[in-house]
Amino acid sequence: MTNSELEALFKDMESDRVERKPSVSDPNSIRQAICAFANDLPGHGKPGVIFIGVNDDGSCKGLQITDRLLRNLADMRDDGNIQPIPSLEVAKKVLCGCELAVVIVQPSIAPPVRLRGRTWIRVGPRRAIATPEEELRLAERRRARDIPFDIRTLSSATIHDLDLDLFRREYLPLAVAPEILEQNKRSIEDQLLVLRFLDNNGQPTVLSMMVLGQDPQRHIPCDYIQFLRIDGNILTDPIRDQKEINGTLVYLLRRLDEILEAHNSVASSLTTGTLEVKRPEYPMPALQQLTRNAVLHRTYEGTNAPVRIYWFSDRIEIHSPGGPFGQVSRENFGQPGVTDYRNPHLAEAMKVLVSNKKYFDNLSKNNLLILNSELRNNHEFFEFQAQSDYFTPKSCQVVFV
Repeated sequence: MTNSELEALFKDMESDRVERKPSVSDPNSIRQAICAFANDLPGHGKPGVIFIGVNDDGSCKGLQITDRLLRNLADMRDDGNIQPIPSLEVAKKVLCGCELAVVIVQPSIAPPVRLRGRTWIRVGPRRAIATPEEELRLAERRRARDIPFDIRTLSSATIHDLDLDLFRREYLPLAVAPEILEQNKRSIEDQLLVLRFLDNNGQPTVLSMMVLGQDPQRHIPCDYIQFLRIDGNILTDPIRDQKEINGTLVYLLRRLDEILEAHNSVASSLTTGTLEVKRPEYPMPALQQLTRNAVLHRTYEGTNAPVRIYWFSDRIEIHSPGGPFGQVSRENFGQPGVTDYRNPHLAEAMKVLVSNKKYFDNLSKNNLLILNSELRNNHEFFEFQAQSDYFTPKSCQVVFV
């Protein structure tokens, strides 16, 4: 948005596209505003703007806009509280003589957008939690040609191919706030629709099959992990162990953790006293983040290739089908702030199912630095080899050396 457009909104006290905040003392209300503007219930098709550093009457608060404040605002996009990930810009601006932090939120192409399981909307000058009817209106805006592959329709499946008991027992209580569920009188079909597990015609989506499917691989052939433990340094060396891991998302990730733990030998040593120190071959948090990101960020379209994990004597290779996606390219891979999501709704499901969301953060430069720091404690490091953009089954490779 241009400065003149921002100034016009800044002066307009009646606009339902504007939220004014004197400070960032209540970050949750800022997240609510981001969620509401992303949902764009009035259907403006234009961004909503949060001005921080201004009072409700439009007078300047005199807030000091620091780099730290701007970073904290930008981090609200990726901290896992708002799903699917909203599209927003954060900038420092001087408008009408007032120094401000400006958050520009684009309307989502896949509403409803939720903050910790609640759908916030804009009703005139105020925010509110969406009613069931309003959520359905938002869901109906999704159009097949605009949506990511993870919520496209699976024409080969019906609702009978989903484990509805798993949905009621495990997923729904984690995905939706308890007080909302208490008031919820919807049918199970409507609940599945709102959470993107069914399309408007009642057909299961790719996401529903991965999370709730009774036989996911039957409908999504590439939805599995191939694990090889090789007794040597090249693929032709003897295979010590091999596994094919498949099933629903939560089972697949749990089984993967068990296999990684079983193969990750632990050495014990004594310190100068009598304290025993146990040191694994590879730090499990690093292995978990890398392998789970391979499941999350891979392409499931146009390929039958699985995620492949090759555990050699001197390294681990993780091959994830699909190259850099969206605004991420081979040239800017790993640069700070350059991220994108091929499967944003799968990311939401992972956030719901796994309590420790850090394992599903994008592998941005910050994540690389954290993981490298952890690995260097074991005198190890890792490197990434990103291929160029494509949809054919190529690989991004992560290598421990």
